[in-house]
Amino acid sequence: MDGINKYNEFVALHKSQLETLAVPVHLWPALYRKLTTETFDAGEVLQLMLIDYDEDVDEENGDDDDSTNPVFALGVAREEGIKVSDPLAVYLIDHCWTFRLNNARQTLEENPQLADRLSAMTGVDLEHEQRVDKILKRLWRYCHAYSIHHGGNSDEDRTPIWYVMDEIGSAVNHSDDPNFRVVPLLYLDTHTTYSIMFPIKDCEQNELLTRDVVEYVAKDAPQRAALLLPWVEENLSGVSFLQAEPSADYFTSGHIPETYPKRNTNPLPVQGRCDALKVYAEYEVVRQHLTDEKFLLVDAEEEADVLWLTRHFKAFEELSEQTPSKFINQFPFEYVITIKDLLSIVGRRAAKEHHDGVSLETYPAWLPTTYNLSTELTEFVAYYQARAAKGLDNHWIIKPWNLARGLDTHITDNIKQIVRLPTTGPKIAQKYIERPVLFRRTELDCRVKFDIRYVILLKSVQPLESYVHRKFFLRFANHPFSLDHFDDYEKHYTVMNYQEEAELHHVKCDDFLTLWQQQYPDNNWTEIEQQICDMLQEVLQCACQEPPPCGLASCPQSRALYAADIMLRWIDEEKKVMQPQLLEINWTPDCKRACDYYPNFFNDIFKLLFLDENNDEIFRALN
Repeated sequence: MDGINKYNEFVALHKSQLETLAVPVHLWPALYRKLTTETFDAGEVLQLMLIDYDEDVDEENGDDDDSTNPVFALGVAREEGIKVSDPLAVYLIDHCWTFRLNNARQTLEENPQLADRLSAMTGVDLEHEQRVDKILKRLWRYCHAYSIHHGGNSDEDRTPIWYVMDEIGSAVNHSDDPNFRVVPLLYLDTHTTYSIMFPIKDCEQNELLTRDVVEYVAKDAPQRAALLLPWVEENLSGVSFLQAEPSADYFTSGHIPETYPKRNTNPLPVQGRCDALKVYAEYEVVRQHLTDEKFLLVDAEEEADVLWLTRHFKAFEELSEQTPSKFINQFPFEYVITIKDLLSIVGRRAAKEHHDGVSLETYPAWLPTTYNLSTELTEFVAYYQARAAKGLDNHWIIKPWNLARGLDTHITDNIKQIVRLPTTGPKIAQKYIERPVLFRRTELDCRVKFDIRYVILLKSVQPLESYVHRKFFLRFANHPFSLDHFDDYEKHYTVMNYQEEAELHHVKCDDFLTLWQQQYPDNNWTEIEQQICDMLQEVLQCACQEPPPCGLASCPQSRALYAADIMLRWIDEEKKVMQPQLLEINWTPDCKRACDYYPNFFNDIFKLLFLDENNDEIFRALN
């Protein structure tokens, strides 16, 4: 009786998982027994077979990092075969390696036994000088991912975990007409993740086991061929890689509905006010540094003339009707510029044509080529393969739509990796700047990547009125730049605030300008800044070009502060031609360093945004 109770407890605990995974009910008792006893009995009915390719295939693909040829296959050894109806025909698969991508290389280098095992599974020569690199390149036909969500559900909690199944599980190869399914299962009693394997067709002796590795995608779905690239070679270079702006539904999908004022209501004029403007600020840095007597901090929203929130506000129409004199630090639908996939769509409105037919460079020139890997995957693969055919650089940075601080962000030129990365959540592929303008750090005696952050102040959408703070901010990499070792964070990234052991290199704006003129005497910063300001003005114009939800909505009570992250790339290094690149625009950016450098930072900004006091020495109008 006790066994029945324990089985019922198992079912109660795992039923939602098992039903979601569509594991047949008649297999649940056997699965329960095998999980509780850690029984891995697949070897009793199945056999691992080394695939012997003929010499021609061997010469062509045998030592090719990009080969999709599997090394092993798995066949039915049992004479009577395997029946779908067999209540014992469910097999537990162990995971031989569980890892996070950012430390995969280090793990393999420090664990030679694991590297040996993966070498055998992926067909990499044990003695090969660069075997870790080759394993990592071939890994994408073998690895899978899941995320663990804790109660806090922080960004770190959402960082995906990748795993490789053992030799048995990894030998089940792809077929569009499979006879087995393989699915991951979290055994909650021990919090251990396994894979489980079971038949969906009767199999005879010596028949090879196969699975559909992209079973979640319909057989006739246009993106299926692109998703299958790690397992099935496909040339999509004949497919159009042109990008079209999606419908309004795309702009609202996945977003909390928000309203905007339908009538023109204007806040009460603030010029000539004798009393201080009352400010409710959720951002502690504002509370510490808003010290001018023209402003008074209050602790209740209802008392405030200005709401400076760190949470997203959506009820702009209600705000205009109920409290028409109250300001807020957000614009309706501002996410069209602060979320990466939408920013690229908005930015493309500035282009008169999609790309140059010879160089394949896309327009506008200030926007790095960006594809949405959820909606434009086939077009991206076509573009990647078109670049490859021309011998053009194909390094890409793959970014989640809405995660910051470089989380789940990867740089690679491996198309098989790129098409797998969206497994862990929606992402964009953005052309990696392979020829960045570098900055010499004398204390390191090397040239490193750097980026520039400009603070944007938006006062009005209709008419467009915007400014930049003349004091921009610099962020630097810590290791010399080269187009390799893309898992070296301090070589390829500039945001060091959240890296525990990384040095944060500080250079003030004025000091940078002096050093810049020494390092690049032929490139006057005044001209570069003009290009940057033109670019920022253009992207804001593009954001106002379409009505909501495809663009920013007008709201007379709205004022906003954003941060634009920018890099410079060489268009022609010999002729000293540089081009600013807009990487992203951030909402509620961290302004602590700005206040450390410039104690009146928020005093000046609040006077500009809410009191119409513009200081030309501090702010530059974009209009």
